[in-house]
Amino acid sequence: MKFDNILVNHQEDIATVTINRPNKLNALNRDTIQELHDAFKALNKDKNVKVIIVTGSGEKAFVAGADIAEFSDFSEKEGAKLSAKGQKLLFDYVENLATPVIAAVNGFALGGGLELAMACHFRVASDNAKMGLPEVSLGVIPGYGGTQRLPQLVGKGRANEMIMTAGMIDAQKALAYGLVNYVVTPEELLPLCNKLAGKITNNSSVAIAYAIKAVNAGFSTDTDGFEKEIKAFGECFGTDDFKEGTTAFLEKRKANFE
Repeated sequence: MKFDNILVNHQEDIATVTINRPNKLNALNRDTIQELHDAFKALNKDKNVKVIIVTGSGEKAFVAGADIAEFSDFSEKEGAKLSAKGQKLLFDYVENLATPVIAAVNGFALGGGLELAMACHFRVASDNAKMGLPEVSLGVIPGYGGTQRLPQLVGKGRANEMIMTAGMIDAQKALAYGLVNYVVTPEELLPLCNKLAGKITNNSSVAIAYAIKAVNAGFSTDTDGFEKEIKAFGECFGTDDFKEGTTAFLEKRKANFE
């Protein structure tokens, strides 16, 4: 599959998706959002891919925001449609993907960039990263899930402060807030993400997919997360991975998950 705005690289069972618009600081336009959707969809179907890492080209930016020139003259109806389509194609899609997605946040992650990072299952940042949701300084609000996911990750008060001030926080503050899991040097960013991905690949992809569904259910207002967990837990018992995992444990050997 050929892309104009992203690069996809496979290394064994880990895939790295790089947003490659350095002249625009990797800003998200409609074409890039569509390409990211297509790439994630294809990788999720690829049985040889167990983890996906998403990052931005260069060290200046993960994603410096949305491409404002694309929607500066939109009407109310067009704005709502832009938000709905983007959430469906990319942000909600990534959050609910069965394959784990790690955000390797290098440099600026602003607006839609931070929203993409927050949609990933967890985040690792370089120590030069800057994160924020500056939308209110443009007379608009975050429209790709930022008002929902940021409070889930850092709490309502801190989220309101970040959104209302339109300010940026550095990587260490993001770590203290719980917005990212680790902070490392730019040189260590992808190696650490690959190390973490490698640990994930040792485990059952089937069980991980169930776990993602169960965790996400806990943040849904129309789903009982505990009931979702019970159902998913039970369904695991019917999988080959459960049989292999428990057999390997009892035989005191490493599990070989297909």
